[in-house]
Parts: sequence; C-alpha cells; structure tokens
Amino acid sequence: MIDFASYFGLFIAAFGAATILPMQSEPVLVGLLLSGKFSVPVLLAVASVGNTLGSVVNWFLGRGIERFRDRRWFPVGAEALERSSRWYRKYGKWTLLFSWMPVFGDALTVVAGVLREPLLPFTILVFVAKTGRYMVLTLATLQFLG
Repeated sequence: MIDFASYFGLFIAAFGAATILPMQSEPVLVGLLLSGKFSVPVLLAVASVGNTLGSVVNWFLGRGIERFRDRRWFPVGAEALERSSRWYRKYGKWTLLFSWMPVFGDALTVVAGVLREPLLPFTILVFVAKTGRYMVLTLATLQFLG
C-alpha cells in the first residue's frame, strides 16, 4: 500500500507541476530514487505520464484562453504567452520538445492549445520532452548514488 501511495504522490506532483499549481516534481522523484525502494522504470513512467497529462490541462486552457486570459490563476503571464506564441508560430509544433523547460515550457503548452495544435501530436511531443527531462534527472541521480 505504501508503494502505491508513493507512486500516486509522484504522479500528483508531476501532474501539478505541469499545470497552474506551484509544485515541483523533481524533488519527489529524486527522493524516491534515493530511497532505493522503488522500480526506476515505473518511477520514470509515472512521472512522465503525470507531467504530460498536466500539460494536456494547459492545452485545454489554451483552447479556452479568451475566456480565461485575464484570470488571476491563469498559468501564463501576457509577456510569456506572447513570446511563446512568436516562437510557436516561427518553429511550429517542434517547439513542444522544449515543453520540459520551467515557465517557458508551460507557456508553450498553453500556446499549442491557443493555436489549435491537434491533441495527438501535441501529446506525443510533450511526452517525449517530459520523459527526456526525467530520464536525465534519473540518470544523474543514479550516477550520484553510483
């Protein structure tokens, strides 16, 4: 039961970190890796799926941006949204490979919704980016333990 709770906690942290909530998932992942009690591939999968699904929430927010843009809780400021929009228009869906970056990456996922990027390519590219970030963090942590 503790294993499930730990994996679920990681999922929630990763999901929340990709949305408007002020959360970070990296310390949770590193802590679980350092404990040595959990499956590394499962931790990687849980964090990646959770973070990707959180970005899908941003995509949906982007789809409804005109209704929510001026709300205080909206995840992206006007300046970051404009900068991300310019980048996205210039480089297209491949910018989603930078969705792992703090703040800017969240803005990209919102912009993808605003600009009506189809959900399937969006999800695939974001999953690749998020998994890559978690893989680097996991390898660095395991190397540290080594």
